[in-house]
Amino acid sequence: MLTFPFTVYLPVFVGAFLLSALSLPLWRRWALRLDLVDDPGHRKIHDTPIPLAGGWAVLTGFLLPLAVGALALRLGLLDAASAQPLSHGFSRRIGQVVVLAAGAVGMLLIGWLDDRHELRPAAKFAGQLLIATGVALAGVRITLFVPSLWFSYIVTVFWILALVNAFNFTDNMNGLCAGLAAIATWYFALLAARDGQYLVALLALSACGALAGFLPWNFPRARAFLGDAGSHLAGYLVAVLAILPHFFTPEAGRVRAVFAPLLILAVPLVDMGQVVLGRWRRGQPFYVGDTHHLSHLLARRSGSRTGAVLWLWAAAAVLGTVPLWW
Repeated sequence: MLTFPFTVYLPVFVGAFLLSALSLPLWRRWALRLDLVDDPGHRKIHDTPIPLAGGWAVLTGFLLPLAVGALALRLGLLDAASAQPLSHGFSRRIGQVVVLAAGAVGMLLIGWLDDRHELRPAAKFAGQLLIATGVALAGVRITLFVPSLWFSYIVTVFWILALVNAFNFTDNMNGLCAGLAAIATWYFALLAARDGQYLVALLALSACGALAGFLPWNFPRARAFLGDAGSHLAGYLVAVLAILPHFFTPEAGRVRAVFAPLLILAVPLVDMGQVVLGRWRRGQPFYVGDTHHLSHLLARRSGSRTGAVLWLWAAAAVLGTVPLWW
């Protein structure tokens, strides 16, 4: 079995964190110049315009470490112990990594257009569907052990669309969306590293570091928001990183392969389910926002938005530990 120096993981995480955190002021100024801001108003608690710059900082923190690492690998700048397993992973999955990166940019741009022009729901959904289909065609697919290619395509596209919109739904309080995505990518990184899936672990750590680097700018007091650009990106990264690892092993069985991602992502999935069901019962379109999310219910009960976010982070963190024991 290939061995991998775990010390490589730390620079990837730290690099993504710093690139995201340090690039945010630049993206923030850029957003202010373009008037790309979230104005105070309906269901808003901020009283000044907040730049929608977070998604661009997260994308910077995610992609640049990967680009630098790929270049270092190609130029032979890594030691043999690190280069061997990474070369093995890249040789098998280079096409998927390129599609993953392209999809991340595409999802960010769809969200950015929505931030700028308030796209019609059908137009936004069409863009999401196109990118999700491209990911499935690239071979990043869910099978659920059903020997049908069409089934695999449909389930994969549905999964990506569900997660993108679930995380878009959670972007309703400072730190909630980015924090839940950071927690999820952290657990996907741990599971992949444990099972010797080094490239997947590095992708997940890069995403986790980039999301964590944005959080100081967004929680508890927001100086920047993710916007639809950032929530689309966060949901997309989590969705794809839930598909890339091979959760199935003969020892753990098929249960882990199915339930590990569902447990790690239980909070946003449950929130989306109960919100959509509630809107359907009230005869309200599912894409029209309201204050019936889990975060709003907790905030009304506790009297604290920050407390509500911390409770949901804690729930996600606890549920995410379960697959580690399998």
